[in-house]
Amino acid sequence: MRKSVAAVGVWLLGIAAAAAAGDWRQFRGTDATGVAADEAVPLKWSDTENLAWKVDLPGRGLSSPIVVGNRVYVSASSGVRQERLHVLCFDAATGSRLWERQFWATGRTSSHPKTCNAAPTPCSDGRRIFASFSSNDVVCLDLDGQLEWYRGLTSDFPNASNSLGMSSSPIVVGETLVCMVECDAESFTTGLDVATGKARWKIDRPRRANWTSPGILRGKEMGGDRVLVQSTAGVVALDPLTGKPEWTYSEGASSIPSLVVDGQVAYVPSHGITALRSTPSGSDVPEMLWRAEGASPGTGSPILYQGSLYFVAGSGVLTSLDPKTGEKKWQTRLKGPFSGSPVAAAGHLFVFNEEGLGQVVNLSGDKGDVVHTHGLGEIILCTPAISDGAIYVRSDGHLWKIGAR
Repeated sequence: MRKSVAAVGVWLLGIAAAAAAGDWRQFRGTDATGVAADEAVPLKWSDTENLAWKVDLPGRGLSSPIVVGNRVYVSASSGVRQERLHVLCFDAATGSRLWERQFWATGRTSSHPKTCNAAPTPCSDGRRIFASFSSNDVVCLDLDGQLEWYRGLTSDFPNASNSLGMSSSPIVVGETLVCMVECDAESFTTGLDVATGKARWKIDRPRRANWTSPGILRGKEMGGDRVLVQSTAGVVALDPLTGKPEWTYSEGASSIPSLVVDGQVAYVPSHGITALRSTPSGSDVPEMLWRAEGASPGTGSPILYQGSLYFVAGSGVLTSLDPKTGEKKWQTRLKGPFSGSPVAAAGHLFVFNEEGLGQVVNLSGDKGDVVHTHGLGEIILCTPAISDGAIYVRSDGHLWKIGAR
């Protein structure tokens, strides 16, 4: 009997590992890098080709879809004041709605007309879904939509807001959900226990509006994974269990595009782009590898893929940098403007502009080559998700799966 139970346990672990391999569990993917290890993703699509399904959404949203196993999860907000909060789950194969949960916002829902309450992207630890909203409401559901806990952070911190709306996406690192609630007034970042929603730690942060999202520094060199929190003051590496700072970079950084991590190097939108390496010696200051002052990411975050660092400037120019030196390799112009960040798979970059035009860039040559464009006919402000041979993208009104029917 024990052997049978053990065998079942091993089998279940194998299933979980296989499911996790194709997951896209948070903003810019499970590791927050924007890169998918998927070589079967479609490189072209139209209204009649490689459009698996399109489903209606009940409200607005800049948040990206996430994928856990064979399910797609997305948030939305509705109502005249964006006070109704939605978390929805769809079958990845068919697009059929499996469940929807609705909640009332407990915090401020006002924002710039371009954005909305459902701006932060949900995230998952593989067992739960965590949905955060601009109103500083944080919802934890199991994968079948049953409520596990709910935190209205504005109830505890009534001045934590800004007039344009909040948009930092939470991330899961181990057993901690990290939420950045950084603004002009009561500014802080907190680590919540994923099982209970109770705060493991809370640290005060610079009182400046901040729309960046955390990054993850993985590896044993630091004694475990670390959370990288970026603001106009710079970057701090935190222990996710305690909130204790490991090192601090204090030369300032952007408050809109977020950093990206590759190995022990963080590429930070700071004075252009600055490459910082975490040192295993226990130094409280990271090593600066290089600084490219002429590099200037727009709203979208940079991405490192197949030995090159890419970013899209506010003008719509896609630039490739050498990640070892910061030297420019090439530039090519895309059709902007952009709010979402690019993602990568199969040797290509995928990015949607605000008018809903999807653009596919072949990165295999000496210069980026736009090999396909197709518009979805609606305003798209989100960053796409890639999972199991498909691209997922949303507008205020719809969620699409671009892939084989």
